[in-house]
Amino acid sequence: MGKGKLIVFSAPSGSGKTTIVQHLLNETNLALEFSISATSRLPRGEEVDGKDYYFLSINEFKNKINNDEFLEFEEVYTDNFYGTLKSEVERIWNTGKAVIFDIDVIGGLNIEKQFPDETLSIFVKPPNKTELEKRLRGRGTETEEKIQMRLAKADEELAVAPEFDAIITNDNLELAKQEAFQLVSKFLK
Repeated sequence: MGKGKLIVFSAPSGSGKTTIVQHLLNETNLALEFSISATSRLPRGEEVDGKDYYFLSINEFKNKINNDEFLEFEEVYTDNFYGTLKSEVERIWNTGKAVIFDIDVIGGLNIEKQFPDETLSIFVKPPNKTELEKRLRGRGTETEEKIQMRLAKADEELAVAPEFDAIITNDNLELAKQEAFQLVSKFLK
């Protein structure tokens, strides 16, 4: 694979990382393009295949694993895979842009391990567990069982936050967006 810059945003579900990443993608003076992840889960809400995710069947996902088509992948929950296709990163690098990821914690750390000099890894932390639960419930897209799974996983994810290059606490979204912009701008110079 050729090499360009990689910007990884990871966080527990409900921390606001997707909102921050979308904000950075709208900043015209940053040459960023979003890496669309592949997943074996079903679309939620208004999600669109090829825009939000590449939605694959479990068998399609496993075939791509066997063919070494992923830069990284993770079975986040049983039969619920997420991963970054090598072809997606190459496609973005070939446009001369930096790749920005909205990715689970393990996937983010895996990318940084493979490309330590080319990667800026940023962990987005919720202000506290109560607020995280409130945000997850506010989505109105998940069952009680899924919410409880995500809250349990958040404890594990928060424990590895110090392994990231930077941590942004999202207790004020506008300040979190500004902090993210400053970190990314400095890294891309």
